[in-house]
Amino acid sequence: MVKGKVTFDESKCKGCGLCVAFCPVKILALDPRRMNQHGYQLITVTEPEKCIGCAFCAIMCPDSVITVERNTHE
Repeated sequence: MVKGKVTFDESKCKGCGLCVAFCPVKILALDPRRMNQHGYQLITVTEPEKCIGCAFCAIMCPDSVITVERNTHE
């Protein structure tokens, strides 16, 4: 089974939420308690162990701040 690891360049994230909307396993959320230096809400991975490595979040990100690493060895 493929697993993934999602990371964000938080300094460039604008908190648009497109990654949240397109995540098929619904593990991403805007976190109102966290903001970057520009005042944008940051994304939190709520259940990282459920990431399937599909990279829809990274594809949809207009600012290319998301990196998805895939691990097929489990």
